[in-house]
Amino acid sequence: MSAIVNTQPRRIYRLPQVQAATGFGRAWIYELMKRGDFPQARKIGARAVGWDSAAVDAWVAAQLGEVA
Repeated sequence: MSAIVNTQPRRIYRLPQVQAATGFGRAWIYELMKRGDFPQARKIGARAVGWDSAAVDAWVAAQLGEVA
């Protein structure tokens, strides 16, 4: 199986983008983060958090069995 190469630039995903990428709701995303089963959000402002797009995309690929 060949590795999937992400050609998109690395970005900061906000919650709606993470929800769209995973299909999960806010509460489940935060529960998975608490368990250590999902990439951690990072503080990007006084009242804002975001996720590393590369980490979220890699997590989705792993869930789909696309990462060796």
